Amino acid sequence: MQFDIIPNPAALSDEARAAHMVDPGFGRVFTDHMVTIRWTAAGGWHEAQVRARAPFQLDPASAVLHYAQEIFEGLKAYRAEDGGVTMFRPEQNARRFNESAQRMAMPELPEDVFVQACEELIRIDEKWVPGGEGSLYIRPFMFANEVFLGVKPAAEFIFCVIACPVGAYFKGGAKPISIWVSDHYNRAGPGGTGAAKCGGNYAASLVAQAEASGHGCDQVVFLDSSEHKWVEELGGMNLFFLFADGSAVTPPLGGTILPGITRNSILQLLNADGVTVKERPYSIDEWRADAQSGTLTEVFACGTAAVLAAVGQVKSTAGDFTIGNGGTGFRTEALRTRLTAIQRGQAPGPEGWVHRVNL
Repeated sequence: MQFDIIPNPAALSDEARAAHMVDPGFGRVFTDHMVTIRWTAAGGWHEAQVRARAPFQLDPASAVLHYAQEIFEGLKAYRAEDGGVTMFRPEQNARRFNESAQRMAMPELPEDVFVQACEELIRIDEKWVPGGEGSLYIRPFMFANEVFLGVKPAAEFIFCVIACPVGAYFKGGAKPISIWVSDHYNRAGPGGTGAAKCGGNYAASLVAQAEASGHGCDQVVFLDSSEHKWVEELGGMNLFFLFADGSAVTPPLGGTILPGITRNSILQLLNADGVTVKERPYSIDEWRADAQSGTLTEVFACGTAAVLAAVGQVKSTAGDFTIGNGGTGFRTEALRTRLTAIQRGQAPGPEGWVHRVNL
């Protein structure tokens, strides 16, 4: 697709940008530009632009404001050791984006255009890609902007990509996190939107996350909506359980869990190492019993933003328990080190995982 490039005349100076990147946190500091592409039922995808990052002007009757027709993705770009820039498995994000679009009755964006849009933003804002341990978090999203209050799939959409330099997702960096077991809030149910990356799933999780924070926890973990028994995922990350016999378990995909790209990458790495990984239902009662017996030695959450985060403590209305000694286990640490090295091009990984951006 041909993009019109309109440089931001008010782009930050090198000095101002450097000051913003000293300690950017996560999702607070943004680059100078954004990418937008419009879609209409009559004209398809058109008007592709790279332009100054700026607010959207939306009519109060825009469909997204009333019926939440919106999806998004999250991926990262890294500064390579030779000064270039890479992305990690962006085609997987493009594929999942379209799977979300199908579920939300939205138009699919060609996968090559999705990747191209991310590359266009990186090229114009290349100086915003941090070196060292930092990365550029890229947020593609799409929303319905048709002005109409009837309940139906919208006929007009905007696709957009923005980006922000980021540090660690959790305060305190790589220290183990604590999680709260939600026993009365659900993230998703069979036939719902649990496998789609849509804003509504995250909005529904916020009250449970606030409850977790009230109990001094970093994250909330959701159980299944039918029996309130089976562990599913955190508010924004998948889970893995590592056992003393060397095996591993992760909850199975089945429409209620987001098919994480980090999750898929870890599965591939573990399988390549000959580790027995079972994608099977795992109950909260099993979790508690296995942790208390020592059968379960490590647990970690994974996702694009945090990569891997060890789970040290679990709290619930039924009582609290600790995983191992409450610290980061050596297998979790080794997996995190290996995956981040592959993502940054510092270690070899499966073919096609590292996508070089042509600057």
